[in-house]
Amino acid sequence: MHVDLDQDLNQPAELSLWPGHAPAQAAEMRSFPTLRAALAAAGAAIDGQDAILWIITDSGDILAPNWIRAYTAMALP
Repeated sequence: MHVDLDQDLNQPAELSLWPGHAPAQAAEMRSFPTLRAALAAAGAAIDGQDAILWIITDSGDILAPNWIRAYTAMALP
């Protein structure tokens, strides 16, 4: 998957947080003004919660949990 980070980082994004201990229908959706903010929140959630995270960008790309983990590990030390 190719995400145009130069453009997408400053566009709105939706973060879906699926608690690892709860049934699938218990997802929490959060809207963020930028993908950058959604990735920062995802990085904090990965570190502090047993959760499965997905991000949907404004351009329609779906960022999977492994992509989010890899990106936040590189970009958000």
